Amino acid sequence: MTFDIIRSARAILHVTDLEKSRDFYIRGLGFIETEEKDGALYLRGLEEHVHHSLVLKKAEAPVVEVMSYKVRSNEDLDSLAAFYEQNGYKVKWLEEGSQHAVGRAFRVQDVAGLPLEYFAKMETVERMLQRYDLYQGAKVQRIDHFNNMVSDVEKTHNFYMKELGFSCSEYTASEEEKVWASWLHRKPSVHDVAFMNGIGPRLHHIGFWLSDPMSLIHGCDVLAALGYSSSIERGPARHGLSNAFFLYVRDPDGHRIELYNGDYLTSDPDFKPIRWDLNDKRRQTFWGAEAPDCWFNEASTVLDVHTNKPVPTAPAKLKQHKPTFVI
Repeated sequence: MTFDIIRSARAILHVTDLEKSRDFYIRGLGFIETEEKDGALYLRGLEEHVHHSLVLKKAEAPVVEVMSYKVRSNEDLDSLAAFYEQNGYKVKWLEEGSQHAVGRAFRVQDVAGLPLEYFAKMETVERMLQRYDLYQGAKVQRIDHFNNMVSDVEKTHNFYMKELGFSCSEYTASEEEKVWASWLHRKPSVHDVAFMNGIGPRLHHIGFWLSDPMSLIHGCDVLAALGYSSSIERGPARHGLSNAFFLYVRDPDGHRIELYNGDYLTSDPDFKPIRWDLNDKRRQTFWGAEAPDCWFNEASTVLDVHTNKPVPTAPAKLKQHKPTFVI
């Protein structure tokens, strides 16, 4: 393998009302607004030194344009693009200057049909970690992971591990040892991306890291005080999988955001993936509470990177029933 994928880095979401989104993400969740430019908001967490980790674009429909990963260098970018092309994937290059604050990049539809982007360079800005006077809402610190619904989890799991160099921290398996859900990482945490069995490809949620559980609780209070109590979908609670303290919220357009804290280090080369049985209820919520049906059935539509049209979905390969397994 001649390329080095560093981490999950940014997402571009289409939203229908930029002002409503600004209020929710900045006052409610605590993002920093780097700038607004050409009908898009560029947001980052308090500890992030890069220009943004989330772009909200004004559009007619709420969809997902792309999920991005950072690679180590432009040489890694070239090697990765060559890998995709050699394996029959169509690559779309975006030269430096064609995207605001981002260097040369390419986009591709992955093995599951998800829209991915890879880049090596982004403009840097002031890190706000110790600007405590600017802390508000849930005090989002940084982007952590993507979670996607795909029709064939095992196929996607194998491609990311064998071809892209991801490692597995935890997974859920059926009695037949079919992979039902998978948590994969490049950075030394539980995951940069997760895949769950369901109608896909769709983005289930984007996870953002908080510094402590009380930030999550305070975020609930702030969201409720701002009138967003109905946006709180699930939690706060603790996952069995990943051990993380979590809260799921829906933005004004229905995109799902996870506020996340408390997972663990996965950097040791002899780390062995943790297997969870599909029938173990503690994997979803360690304390036992079940998630609402919407959490299993609803997700964001993703776009084709070449046509900019919604990607057709397919039913889950494994039998679908109300599960209690994914984060």
